[in-house]
Amino acid sequence: MTDTQVNAPARRTPVSTDFPDRLIRGYEAFLGGRFSAEQQRYRALSEMGQKPRTMVIGCCDSRVSPEVIFDAGPGELFVVRNVANLAPPYAPNNDYHGTSAALEFAVMALRVEHIVVLGHGQCGGVRAYVENEHDPYMRPLSPGDFIGKWIRLIQPAHELTIEGSNEDIGAYVERLAHESIKQSLANLRTFPCVKTLEERGLLALHGAYFSVMDGRLLTLDPATGVFGAVSADVHVGALSEPRF
Repeated sequence: MTDTQVNAPARRTPVSTDFPDRLIRGYEAFLGGRFSAEQQRYRALSEMGQKPRTMVIGCCDSRVSPEVIFDAGPGELFVVRNVANLAPPYAPNNDYHGTSAALEFAVMALRVEHIVVLGHGQCGGVRAYVENEHDPYMRPLSPGDFIGKWIRLIQPAHELTIEGSNEDIGAYVERLAHESIKQSLANLRTFPCVKTLEERGLLALHGAYFSVMDGRLLTLDPATGVFGAVSADVHVGALSEPRF
């Protein structure tokens, strides 16, 4: 076998262009379950529009769905998801600003009362940033790429988070994820509409962190800057329940 054969990438099986069967089956389950039970709610949402009280800025990670974590029904949460659940600072220029546009709509049009920045464990975006900093010659993403440029938003949090010389990279990634949530909250406050409404007591900002491994939810105490467990006793009870 030649070196070319050894290093050649494995051939991928052509993907069907038909709509994914898994989604069709999921839709059919939805029709027989939630939709069947909540037809009136969907009809009301269609006629009256959405009036969510809470916006969640979450990560694109498929393991961390805000609607699932918070057991939210249709119309309850206004969710925007991006790589590493980052909120950019206020920058009114000619670039495309998807997260900023969603924020503006939620605050000014929907008049949400709460904004939650929801981070999570084992975040690939945060880890990619850390690995890039450790070894810039092995960067999987250059600053010119979309993701490479986007995750530079983590840099201010990185500069505030001193990495221990003997610290495991995974532990540092988790600490940096917490600090990045705080940085996103600070970035949100650079938006004039957010700053004004928060000062008037009409809008509240929150930081939260979800552990994928064990389902634990932490929230940020703004007075101490420390993340603490939510409903710890309920969480312990859920872990101890028998599994079938």
